[in-house]
Amino acid sequence: MKELIETFYTALNNRDAKTMISCYHDDIVFVDPAFGELKNDRAKNMWRMLCKNGKGLKIAFSQVEANEDTGKAYWEAWYTFSKTGRSVHNKIDAQFEFMDGKIIKHIDHFSIHRWASQAIGWKGSLLGGTRFFKKKLMKQTNRMLDKFIAS
Repeated sequence: MKELIETFYTALNNRDAKTMISCYHDDIVFVDPAFGELKNDRAKNMWRMLCKNGKGLKIAFSQVEANEDTGKAYWEAWYTFSKTGRSVHNKIDAQFEFMDGKIIKHIDHFSIHRWASQAIGWKGSLLGGTRFFKKKLMKQTNRMLDKFIAS
């Protein structure tokens, strides 16, 4: 399963959403602080959207560990946040669960406050750690995903 995680992140770095999605089980559940919980095709479409629209996206991954049931990895992403044009360097801890040789659950943990400080600037530094900001961000990211899916 370690190879599956490595394939997933190599594909992300290459912006190869098709290969990334082939690593996911049909019943995938993805969770992160920016999108919240996404299931099945919504999770797969999020990666399609990020691969297609990500400006200057570059990633690196390490500390990949896995057995037949679970896995984890550390990864970093560098990109330009499209709404502000600001550079972001996000540091992420990922956890995985596997079923039928595929990823069935993928949870990304990162500091939304740190991310907001980089992506938005002083307003992000001020509000990025609040529940209000997190709810607003999830609403915006899911609206972007809805538009992507509809197009």
